[in-house]
Amino acid sequence: MRIALVLILCLLAVPVTAAPRDKSAAKPEAPKSEAQVSAAKSPRDWRLNETVVTIMAGGSSSTDLAIASDLAEVLDDGDRLRVLPIVGKGAMQSVKDVMFLRGVDMGITQANVLKHFAATGELGPNFQNEIVYVAKLFNEEIHVLARRDIPDIAALSGKSVSLGVEGSGGAITGRLLFEALGIDIEPLHLADADAIAKLKEGKIDAAVVIAGKPAPLTARLHGGDGLRLLSVPYPPALEDSYYPASLTHDDYPELIAEGESIDTVSVCAVLISFNWPQGGARYRRVAKFVDAFFRSFDVFLEAPHHPKWREVNFAATLEGWQRSSAAQAWIDAAQTKTEASSKRSFETFLAQATKESRTPVSAEERAELFRAFLEWNKDRSE
Repeated sequence: MRIALVLILCLLAVPVTAAPRDKSAAKPEAPKSEAQVSAAKSPRDWRLNETVVTIMAGGSSSTDLAIASDLAEVLDDGDRLRVLPIVGKGAMQSVKDVMFLRGVDMGITQANVLKHFAATGELGPNFQNEIVYVAKLFNEEIHVLARRDIPDIAALSGKSVSLGVEGSGGAITGRLLFEALGIDIEPLHLADADAIAKLKEGKIDAAVVIAGKPAPLTARLHGGDGLRLLSVPYPPALEDSYYPASLTHDDYPELIAEGESIDTVSVCAVLISFNWPQGGARYRRVAKFVDAFFRSFDVFLEAPHHPKWREVNFAATLEGWQRSSAAQAWIDAAQTKTEASSKRSFETFLAQATKESRTPVSAEERAELFRAFLEWNKDRSE
């Protein structure tokens, strides 16, 4: 019995040697290429990816994200088109994301930020050819919030002013604004919500918030918070990149007395995309979005969509920049169709008019009458 027990213990103590493993089996599997992954997916997976367009917008409380969300809500069309808004980090980062981040088709930025990158060359010498605009959007007003004891914007000289997080559109816009006004501030870089909280605590002197009015964070302020909105002048130095604007009691009833308004300036928000070669998959996705967006534009003017849609003219041009060829093709086709329709209406009108008057119309008179007719039609539609 003891011998048997010893033998068992000895056998248990002997290490078990496993058969040698094939080294090739131990190697990690090589990562699949994008083509292999695409081939492995079902046709439905492929269609989903082909019909999704992404839009990089601003932060969670930004007007940009509200606009992108409206686009998603209106244009979603099952398997044919899906708009996917992405919460971003501001106007400057959105440009970089459109330039370099995989999977980003479009982004919402500001015209003055595009101008800044073109001037600095930070994103390469070919920047103005690589970025195109799909549409000019709305104007975003500059809100300068300050403690109630600060009488005007000039009094912010030497004071601590938050311009938004480092690298945001607000940071560059705020810096350029105060430089143009000749006001030497102590710049801070805080998120808007943090800046307003510190402002209410008296830890900073002012905060610049750039958003389409009514800006949610500003609209939530009350008269008892001890804050005020400061007027921003509009000198010639601002005319190239900014537009005059005003904030009213209807925008911020807790901060502006009824019947009063505060002058400020605004920057233009722009929907941009990378200048993809025509015929490619990325170009086709943008073109599909453009067609759906422009065709459905009137829907965005209805409640409950953001009131800033009423400022949008997607056919307006952005000076110094080229429009996406997909957007330009759509506008050209629509204009040709409108002119053809107008010409038919004009011919009917002219035929009736000459029949009644029995007076012949010369070619020069005909051309002049048609131009006047187009202007009349344009005035009626505005």
